[in-house]
Amino acid sequence: MERKRILLIGTGGTIASEMGDNGLKPELTSSQLLKYVPDISGICAVDCLQLFSLDSTNIRPEHWLRIAKAIQECYGQYDGFVVSHGTDTMAYTAAGLSYLVQNSQKPIVLTGAQKPIGYETTDSKQNLRDAFTVAASDMSGVLLVFNGKVIMGTRARKTRSKSFEAFSSINYPIIGMVQDGRVIQYIRPKNCLPTRFYEALDPKVSLLKLAPGIDCGAAEYFLGRSSALIIESFGVGGLPVYETGSFYEAIKRGLDAGKTVVLTTQVENEGSDLSVYHVGNSIKQNLPILEAYDMTTEAVIAKLMWILGQTTERVQVAELFYTPIAWDILSLF
Repeated sequence: MERKRILLIGTGGTIASEMGDNGLKPELTSSQLLKYVPDISGICAVDCLQLFSLDSTNIRPEHWLRIAKAIQECYGQYDGFVVSHGTDTMAYTAAGLSYLVQNSQKPIVLTGAQKPIGYETTDSKQNLRDAFTVAASDMSGVLLVFNGKVIMGTRARKTRSKSFEAFSSINYPIIGMVQDGRVIQYIRPKNCLPTRFYEALDPKVSLLKLAPGIDCGAAEYFLGRSSALIIESFGVGGLPVYETGSFYEAIKRGLDAGKTVVLTTQVENEGSDLSVYHVGNSIKQNLPILEAYDMTTEAVIAKLMWILGQTTERVQVAELFYTPIAWDILSLF
């Protein structure tokens, strides 16, 4: 059987970093990474493409577009793709690619590491092996592979800052594991639609995390500068009612100006349900806001950027937001 052809797309990150005078900095190219794991040649045939060398703190939506464009241009030449990426914003990029490359019949796998590949104790080599194993399998769609886990691109979140068990799947099971060089797939999401690429995003999406006593002027500020505002509220969701100042009025003014507002929760698991308490239900019943339900904040941000890159018409925005894409939203209470 002919070996599958995989394209390794390098973007930088800890996996490709070396120590400098001011700390770790991405220096190694994708082809240099491969030299540390020569046994990958036994898994598949690999070509390399270095797009940029950035600490993932510096990755922006424009870089998602460049990665998606590279995949689109090479899609017919390869059986799968591996994107090496820094861990800090990898979940955002995974979500972004899930909307820019929809219904991919081929695996698009993101991976990285908590320790540089040149370190004696590192997770880089195994994560790369696992990523290529998944990329050469019959899995499909945008996936994040880390510490043996295979996670849907719209469900990933970095939940540990230092340990090798860095990523979790939020409100959705991991869909597989890589063990002893083999993919064990637990869930096989059906994907019968044609692959579709998108080339537009609106990056003017802001995120406001509520804290006790926060002034509603923060919402007003973000709505004045953004196309959309996501508010991470408490518990199942709601907005505070103060004696002075009104989040309700601030949001209403933003909505009247054509902005999009989404309410979600700071709580990592189980999602929002604005209908439970008065502080949430009164907003939901009286204003045309959107509710994130079980979506991750990373997915909400990326999805809004994608939606607003296609349309700003309120009904269409809501319809697209509540349309499941890559299993990003399941619980519509």
